[in-house]
Amino acid sequence: MTEHHDALETRAPEAREADLFARLPAVLAAAVQAPAYARRLAGIDPAAITDRNALSTLPVLRKAELPALQKEAWPFGGFVPTAPGGFGRLFTSPGPIFEPEGTGADPWGAARGLFAAGFRPGDIVLNTFGYHLTPGGFIMDSGARALGCAVIPAGPGNTEQQMEVIAAYRPTAYAGTPDFLKILVEAAESRGVDISSIKRAVVSGAAFPPSLQAWVRERGIDAYQLYATADVGIIAYETQAREGMVLNENLIVEIVRPGTGNPVEAGEVGEIVVTNLDPHHPQIRLAVGDLTALMPGASACGRTNARIRGWMGRADQTAKIKGMFVRPEQIAEIARRHSEVHKLRLVVGRANEADTMTLKAEIYAQPAGLIDAMSSTLQQVTKLRGAVEILPLGSLPNDGKVIADERPVG
Repeated sequence: MTEHHDALETRAPEAREADLFARLPAVLAAAVQAPAYARRLAGIDPAAITDRNALSTLPVLRKAELPALQKEAWPFGGFVPTAPGGFGRLFTSPGPIFEPEGTGADPWGAARGLFAAGFRPGDIVLNTFGYHLTPGGFIMDSGARALGCAVIPAGPGNTEQQMEVIAAYRPTAYAGTPDFLKILVEAAESRGVDISSIKRAVVSGAAFPPSLQAWVRERGIDAYQLYATADVGIIAYETQAREGMVLNENLIVEIVRPGTGNPVEAGEVGEIVVTNLDPHHPQIRLAVGDLTALMPGASACGRTNARIRGWMGRADQTAKIKGMFVRPEQIAEIARRHSEVHKLRLVVGRANEADTMTLKAEIYAQPAGLIDAMSSTLQQVTKLRGAVEILPLGSLPNDGKVIADERPVG
């Protein structure tokens, strides 16, 4: 069995980086044909954005902002240069966020992740992701068919009919959430339906803890995780090495400090920011709202792209304190005003029936009056009073949190 989908997966990392950034200027030139990107990237020379340092100077577009931006300029907020009628399919996801289908046979790059999970031409795939308005079902459908698989567009739910379909078509592979895979297996076991034809699976969209992984494996199904979003498609995928998730090709992925566009140090937890290379639907530094961290070294599977640790939580850490919202962007602004700061974390607590704030700061040096100065900045930026605690470098946990809300629940 061929181990890799194509030669792109095993090329030298330097060659991959050079290829991505050689293609990026043309995508940026296409992006600024859309009015919203033209405003956000005003004064930027696309030809000058040829490495990660240059890319990091461009503004981040946060996915959480898209519903409001799109409402101001239906349907795509002015971020898509191609008219809606120029796409094959048009979707909406919760938010709502409106998004078009990309171009080509595998517009979301799913085939690569399916191949890594063992999907091959001639497989019959039971695709239980939704086909109604959202792109989930089509992401897997297009990837599987690009590989030469036959697809059963099952969608979620309707367990009785799913049993009939499985008995008739004998699918060899499953695509869907891990939760629904368990539901199907249990339904088959209780009804005496033979589903032993399903030997492999890709799962996404929900947690797949080790206990459930073992449960699935005990039933003869080899399941792999995909990390995907409705707008970007497959960002990373698990391989037979079972060591993190390998980044997809044709994407530039950065890990930044939440609330900023500043890349974190290697191995540090931060927010995932993606730039695609599709001139018809460019996504330039899209912050998807999820946390992860890069892993050191290369995968034992032979793929040379970088790896991430998978989904590690949400980056949106906004907290309401004494009736005021405090956001990661504000904590980043405090750090910007004090060059002595390496890392900040705002810890929110509760004492004497009142909210409390403590700004914990890792610093390079402590000049006289720093605590008073930072306390003043904290109040200026957040409009709230709080304490400041100075810490040595390396004291704060590496978990991506900028605001830690430690108030008791309930």
